[in-house]
Amino acid sequence: QVQLVESGGGLVQAGGSLRLSCAASGSIFVINARGWYRQAPGKQRELVASISSGGSLNYADSVKGRFTISRDNAKNTVYLQMNSLKPEDTAVYYCNAQTTWGAYWGQGTQVTVSS
Repeated sequence: QVQLVESGGGLVQAGGSLRLSCAASGSIFVINARGWYRQAPGKQRELVASISSGGSLNYADSVKGRFTISRDNAKNTVYLQMNSLKPEDTAVYYCNAQTTWGAYWGQGTQVTVSS
């Protein structure tokens, strides 16, 4: 069992920055990869960024050059640094942990970017 707790969302103006955090607890040793997904109203959930246990990175084309995913293994925490935010980045952001047995999800944190 893996539990994920997210924080760092909020309301910012276009061009601003936010950093999301996701702390994992439980059976940490079973996690193969960590990631961030987002879901805007009326849209499907989409992958924003991911990082594997080996450090391989993956980003959605829409956020490349603006967002950075990182992790602190000692704290079992993954981060999403979001810069140059745009109104279209507005969504609920979900932390994800992938294991051999399936995926675990955080509760979601709201990010709203105003123009």
